[in-house]
Amino acid sequence: MDILLISEYILIIALIIFMVAAVRITTHKTIAMGLIGSATFSLAIAILLLTVGNIYNIEFCKDIALPLLVLGVVGTIAFGVALRRG
Repeated sequence: MDILLISEYILIIALIIFMVAAVRITTHKTIAMGLIGSATFSLAIAILLLTVGNIYNIEFCKDIALPLLVLGVVGTIAFGVALRRG
């Protein structure tokens, strides 16, 4: 095992812990905290897809992660604008 593979596995473990924290943030009472939690969860999923795709040479993980990142940001901005108006 080389050092890059070990560091990718450590990154996967850290992302899983980060995803658990994002779920806890999402379940708070306010809508803004739910928005922050879901945005961080989608970011963690995208990075996890890229890492797993890099380890196992799965090319379509990049194709899935890129729209997830773009649409996550667009959805967060749109929901923030709607929340500000309401």
